[in-house]
Amino acid sequence: MLKVMPILLAILYALAMYHFSAWRTRRELDAQSTELADPMLKVMTDKLARALDLPRIRVHIYEIDPVNGLAAPDGRIFITRGFYRKFQNGEVSADEMASVIAHELGHVALGHTRRRMIDFSGQNALRTALAMVLSRFIPGVGVWIANALTTLLAARLSRSDEYEADAYAAALLTRAGIGTGPQKSLFEKLEALTRSRAGAMPAWLMSHPKTTERIAAIEKLETRWKQA
Repeated sequence: MLKVMPILLAILYALAMYHFSAWRTRRELDAQSTELADPMLKVMTDKLARALDLPRIRVHIYEIDPVNGLAAPDGRIFITRGFYRKFQNGEVSADEMASVIAHELGHVALGHTRRRMIDFSGQNALRTALAMVLSRFIPGVGVWIANALTTLLAARLSRSDEYEADAYAAALLTRAGIGTGPQKSLFEKLEALTRSRAGAMPAWLMSHPKTTERIAAIEKLETRWKQA
């Protein structure tokens, strides 16, 4: 029984973390967001809605400064205030913003948002279990190894999701008549847009594929579509 105790504790911890994370995320988004009301972007979201045969697509502004888009576990789409400010300043076009929205719609449609919440809880549980087990054999270093392994796993899963959401967005943008050009041009801007004032590596790049690889993957899809 003692041998399996770390695993049982990890499972209980994962369940508790999942419910707590979902509750905390929903509460924070509810408190810090409002529905986006921008005529230019509504033209874009209406195009996406028609392509998906939906009456409308709601987008919310999340009142934080970092440049990002996100999809909540409940299916809501968010653009951060910092990202919207880049659009207002002319640094990002309406078509490019549409590509962000299409990407986040991909995360929702492909089930990434709920799975990420589960993965996050599971990774915390795995980290805890590994740390407990490894620390018995290599005290002091076991925790570091557990953290490194789970971080690598999380990054790999996240990058896989990004490629899938990119492909979904490329197909949706093409069907909506917007095309993939804005999607690719935004990728080329993202590093500069998300870089901190201190000039450090953008946090966005840590869990996303390289820009060149994302563009190449979309162009590969375009070639396949032309040949079909």
